[in-house]
Amino acid sequence: MPAYLQPALKSKPVSFSETIKTEVVCPNDTNPMGILQGGQLVQWMDIAAAVTAQTHAESICVTASIDTVRFYNSAKTGDILTIKSKITRAFNTSMEIMVEASVRQVLDNTPRPLGLAYFTFVAIDENANKRQVPPVAIHSEEDKRNYQKAGARREKNTAL
Repeated sequence: MPAYLQPALKSKPVSFSETIKTEVVCPNDTNPMGILQGGQLVQWMDIAAAVTAQTHAESICVTASIDTVRFYNSAKTGDILTIKSKITRAFNTSMEIMVEASVRQVLDNTPRPLGLAYFTFVAIDENANKRQVPPVAIHSEEDKRNYQKAGARREKNTAL
């Protein structure tokens, strides 16, 4: 069904789909120096982002792109990671999800920033066709900033 014939979807607040995932860095997640591999962190971030996207869209969602992956600190075997994801903006069939990861040691509960990435997900139906997603309801200044920045990132990436 063409988008202009689809009924309008009710907007949802960012808090509706926020996700928190916790992981412990195990030896098989690290390089020979005992430091977490970046690809493993991105995989965990992708899972958290997928849960957020699918909760918001109430449908299966697939990763379309990953933008601006940044690593701030390292994590070592035994460290505890907290991965938080939230939607920043919904477009027509896609959504941008911001994922922030932090790390802390077992004996020191002081979290340190570990990484940040922006994922774009597309909602699909049972036939793997794109489907419309609900808009994001903006309730705070932070939501508004994230919404605007998501639009700027999309515009920049579309121009490439």
